[in-house]
Amino acid sequence: MAVLVTRPHPDDETTARALRAGGYEVLRAPMLRFEPVAFHDDDDADYGAIIVTSANALRGIERHLKGSRLLALPLFAVGEHTAAAARGIGFCNVIPADGDASTLRDRVVASTKAKQLKKTSPLLYLAGADLARDLAGELGERGFSVVTQTTYRMSPVPSLPSEVVEAFAANGIEAVLHYSRRSARAFLQAAGAAGVEISALSIAQCCLSEAVASVVREAGAPQVLVAATPHENALFEVLNRALRP
Repeated sequence: MAVLVTRPHPDDETTARALRAGGYEVLRAPMLRFEPVAFHDDDDADYGAIIVTSANALRGIERHLKGSRLLALPLFAVGEHTAAAARGIGFCNVIPADGDASTLRDRVVASTKAKQLKKTSPLLYLAGADLARDLAGELGERGFSVVTQTTYRMSPVPSLPSEVVEAFAANGIEAVLHYSRRSARAFLQAAGAAGVEISALSIAQCCLSEAVASVVREAGAPQVLVAATPHENALFEVLNRALRP
């Protein structure tokens, strides 16, 4: 019996390796596809720092950053995964939050109180085309000026891989891992199109957050489990409890 990973590529490979190391059989069906968006840095903008809520935002502009002045700026990352991606492409002053946008916002606010960041300089928010929350607006309400630059989009994948469809039809999958509301919706649509929606929803749905869980719960899934924190290790703990009680 396999665990299905719906996380976008290439992060799905990292997750699959971790699950296999834990003794699980794994199938992958990335339900969102990464697409970079043209990026143009404004050389006249005097940014005070950069904020990033996804490693994909950095992936979208990595080729533009060689020798860029942006690498010298403080970068506030939503979590350690994004922070590691930032360090990997040359950012030296990286400040990670605890894995969600709220703690990222609070980390930025705290940096001004500690006089590590000036509110007078605008923040550059490297973001995706579809935002789950208005982080720029929340920071704006706290006196910050935020310039949002879209660097990527995630497009829904309309179909499941044939081996995944066959596994659902043969009851060969025992849990699905969901990482975002959009990927969960794409998964439900693809499962419906393949005619395996009943099988897909009848098994454990392990979700990174309550917001993600609401998507599969509203679709009728009877066994929805939510990670205690929005971190992959917490998601793995939920999976272990569901399959290895």
